[in-house]
Amino acid sequence: MKLSVLDQGIISKGNTAIDTMNNTVELAKVVDELGYHRLWYSEHHSSEGLACTAPEILVAHIASVTENIRVGTGGVMLMHYAPYKVAEVFNMLSTLNPNRIDIGIGRAPGGDYASMLALSQGKDPEMHNLYSKISETLMYISNNHPNKKAFAAPIGSPLPEAWMLGSSGNSAVQAGKLGLGYSYAHFIGGRLLESVFDDYRRSFIPSEFMQKPQINVGYSVVAAETKEEAEFEAASLDLMFLNIGKGISSSLVSPEEALRYSYSEIDKMRIQANRNRMLVGSSKEIADILRSNEEKYGIDEAMIVGINYSIESKLRTYKLLAKELL
Repeated sequence: MKLSVLDQGIISKGNTAIDTMNNTVELAKVVDELGYHRLWYSEHHSSEGLACTAPEILVAHIASVTENIRVGTGGVMLMHYAPYKVAEVFNMLSTLNPNRIDIGIGRAPGGDYASMLALSQGKDPEMHNLYSKISETLMYISNNHPNKKAFAAPIGSPLPEAWMLGSSGNSAVQAGKLGLGYSYAHFIGGRLLESVFDDYRRSFIPSEFMQKPQINVGYSVVAAETKEEAEFEAASLDLMFLNIGKGISSSLVSPEEALRYSYSEIDKMRIQANRNRMLVGSSKEIADILRSNEEKYGIDEAMIVGINYSIESKLRTYKLLAKELL
């Protein structure tokens, strides 16, 4: 099966943003050598715990230090930007890195209301016309926009692969109608729905960006050689998800610190509920789950979100999964 990576640029406690970006580059080189298929970067704003605010810049850098892996955004939060400028950016990236660039488009804000207002220069954020903005962006990228006086140069390079991100299933039909790949965030939605994937496939119309339907699923994974080791490492992620639910933005703490935290009974219940959004276990156990989901739901690709306190444990997750599945 195809294995891919979503790197959210999560800052571990005691590390700086520079440390985090250096680790991001190291991870990219490792997964490229391991044979992972694609590597995406997310967009988040006004977060103390997330370093990546401009994934398109990171895509340009990572593509220059890797050889084979596809590189893209997971995703560009299009509500904040003009379709014309986004098209120019991705046509430039595709010109520099032919047949290696993806544009993954998200409909979420990627931040709180204050950051939304800052990005829209104090105006009401554009949330009502996102599908038309996606369509307009794609027309500019492919040089098929009716506005012929303003074309998104450079033109003539291979088109990027285009994907729509989703976490609830609401965008699946629209992704199909636009001829895009569909990337479902299990690490947000916490469940897989066969009906959503079927709706996407039924609605799919081939496009210049994708000739046949493709589905990838983003999983938050903590894998180790044993389930006990994985459970220990997952303590960091348990606390992070708990804090996100409380609206707390903070760095990722070590497993040791997370295990020392004083959890209320409600906290423990929320942690247990959040485990629906995570895969925690030995690499063999995780591989079995991914294979089973691939067969049951017709998933083309598993996109691994490795959230570990140390770069060593994060790399171990990706190496162990590659050994099992690639």
